[in-house]
Amino acid sequence: MSTATATTSPAGSEELAAVRTDDLAALLVAKERPPRPSALSASVTFGWRAMLKIKHVPEQLFDVTVFPIMMVLMYTYLFGGALAGSTSDYLQFLLPGVLVMSVVMITMYTGVAVNTDIEKGVFDRFRTLPIWRPAPMVGYLLGDVVRYAGASAVMLAVGMIMGFRPEGGAGGVLAGVALLLVFSFSFSWIWTMFGLLLRSEKSVMGVSMMMLFPLTFGSNIFVDPATMPGWLQAFVNNSPITHLSSAVRELMAGGWPGEDITWSLLWSAALVLVFGPITMRLYNRK
Repeated sequence: MSTATATTSPAGSEELAAVRTDDLAALLVAKERPPRPSALSASVTFGWRAMLKIKHVPEQLFDVTVFPIMMVLMYTYLFGGALAGSTSDYLQFLLPGVLVMSVVMITMYTGVAVNTDIEKGVFDRFRTLPIWRPAPMVGYLLGDVVRYAGASAVMLAVGMIMGFRPEGGAGGVLAGVALLLVFSFSFSWIWTMFGLLLRSEKSVMGVSMMMLFPLTFGSNIFVDPATMPGWLQAFVNNSPITHLSSAVRELMAGGWPGEDITWSLLWSAALVLVFGPITMRLYNRK
C-alpha cells in the first residue's frame, strides 16, 4: 500500500504543477498590462515622495522657517539704520531681496538630497522602473517648489509683522512669488547636476555655497549698485539674481518691470536648457 502511494505521488505532483503553470500562464497572457504612467503622473508621484520625506525628517523644514526669519531680523535691525536711515524704510527695500536670497540659497538642498539617495542606492531601483526617465529628478524639484513656497510665506508673514507694506497688494506679491518659484525651479537643475557629479553631500554643499555667495551678495539685494565701483557694477547689473530681485521688488511695489521679468524668464529657460540635458546624461550614465 505504501509502495503504491509512493509511485503515484510524483505523478500527482507533476499534474498539479502543470495545472498551476497553465493557470498562471493563462492569467498572465489574458490580462492586459497596466498602462504606463504618464510623465506628469510619474513626476508628481516622485514629488509626493519628496514631501513624505519631510514628514519623517521634519528637521528639513529648518531652512524654510528659522533661516528666513533670522535673515529678515538680522539684516533689517543690524543694517537698516546705517544704510537707509531707518529700519522701516530699509525693510521696504530689503524684504523682497532677502526673500529672493533665502529661496535661492535653499535650492542647494536639492542636490544634497539627490546625492544622498545615490549613496543609498535608491536610484538603482528607480532606473529599473518603466517610467519617464527624468521623473525622479523632476519630482525632486516639484517637491522643493512646495518648500520654496513655504519659505516665501514665512518670510512675508514675518515682514508684515515687522511693518512691510507692499503697495502692489496681494496681486503684486503673488506675481513676485510666482516669478521667484519659476526661477528657483530652473536654478535647482544646477544642484541636481552637482548631486550626480560629486561624490559626497559635503562636496555638494561646499561647491553650492562657493557659487551662491558671490551671486547673492554681488547683487542689488542689500544696496543700490550705483554706490559700487564701475567694474563691480558691470557684474552686478548683469547678474540673474539682480534681475530677479529687481523684478520681485517692483512687482510687490505695484510696478511692472517688463525688462527684468523678461531677463528672469530668459535666465530660467537657459538654465533648464543647459543643465537639464547635462543632468539627465549624468543620471543615465551614473
